[in-house]
Parts: sequence; C-alpha cells; structure tokens
Amino acid sequence: MAGTLLVTRSEDNHLFYKKELEKLGFENVTVTSLDRDGLNMLIRDLKPSLLMMGARFYECSTPYMMGELKKQFPDINMAALTLEAYPADLAMYFILNGVKSYNTAFHGFEKFFEGLKAIYRGKKYISQSVQERMAMRIMPIKPSRKITLRHYDVLRLTCCGLYDYEVAEILYITRKTVYAHKREMSTFLNCRNDVELVRTGLKLKLITEDELHFFPREYTLKPIPEKKKGKRAMKDDDY
Repeated sequence: MAGTLLVTRSEDNHLFYKKELEKLGFENVTVTSLDRDGLNMLIRDLKPSLLMMGARFYECSTPYMMGELKKQFPDINMAALTLEAYPADLAMYFILNGVKSYNTAFHGFEKFFEGLKAIYRGKKYISQSVQERMAMRIMPIKPSRKITLRHYDVLRLTCCGLYDYEVAEILYITRKTVYAHKREMSTFLNCRNDVELVRTGLKLKLITEDELHFFPREYTLKPIPEKKKGKRAMKDDDY
C-alpha cells in the first residue's frame, strides 16, 4: 500500500499529525513511533512512497539512521522534519546521507508549509539555512559510511570504560588506530566527544547491557588514598 509514513516520538499527537497531513493532500498517512527493526518491518509491510521522520527521533544520530534506512529502501522518498530549533551543521548530514529533503519550522510556518507542499509533490526541498551552511564549506563533506565490526569492538570496550591504551592492547591494534576508529564513529553518528559516543551507542542499542563488563585488566583507584597517621598504609592489594 503506497502512501505516507510519518515517524515521530510524539505519541500523543499521532492522530493530530495524521489529520493535518491529510488536509494538505498526503494520502494513506500512517504515524508511528516504532524504531529500528520494528520500523523496518512496518516499512516492508506498508511499502510507503514517502517516509518523513522527526529530525530528533534518534537524537544527534537521526541523519545516520535515516541514511541507513535509505540504503535499505532506496526507492522511498525520504524527508526529515522539525518544528524545533535544530543545528544546520547537523541537518546537513541528512542530505549528505541520501535523504532527499530537510524542512524546518525555524524560518516560520509559512516556509514550513511551503516545504511540505514541495515534498508532497515529490520535489527536493532543503531549508535555506542548510543550503547556506553547505555552500560555506570549501572542502566537500563526505557522507557517513557503515559502521564496521571493528568499530563495534572499539565502541563496546569504550562503553565498558576502558582507556584507549587498554582497548588497543585487547584488540592488538595501536592507540592511534583506536583513536581513528572513534573519530570515524563520532563523525558518522554526529557525536562531539567520547561521552556522546557512549551515550549514542547505548541509546541506539548498538551496544546492549549484556555487553557491558566494567572489569579492566588493571584497576587502581585514583587518586591513591594517602597514608593516615596511626593506621596501616593501604596497599593496592587491599582493593
């Protein structure tokens, strides 16, 4: 059944969004909050011609996740939407990762509805702010690549709290290679630091709780407690 699939976290507004989109002419509108495998199954079942997703659906990694969806369903017209402020530098990655349109209400609802009408007609629509940010780039930005098994290995050990040198020792690679893998993942998932990378890995369920083991090879509490007068000095064996 061809039609429109809207993916949003606003579960209380599903019926409202459906009615508003149908008023604009969108046909066979289905609104869902399913993600990952559940969303993939729904797409295979409905076979929509248009998929629209809230830009914040997967937090900072929505551009990456929509890019992965585009690889699985290349014939579906895809658009990212947002009613809230959203960084233009982050929104660029929707387009770079294969999403056809990006529409934001940040420039006013008149422009937003103009964008919706263009998307409805199957045309490409990119908000002005994103076009400007892309035009400013002297060097072209590459689209995100698929996360490899080695990336997952580094991410899993990082989520377990291991330092880069510990990750390198376990995987028999150099610290420089560990850093390179983390930098690539951060770029793909649009994360700015290790904390965001760990949070994203767990939120997207790239790493499950069963894979978390907080037992590094060597553990010393830092800072090491100072010796107290009248008491035996604490040794590493005491931990």
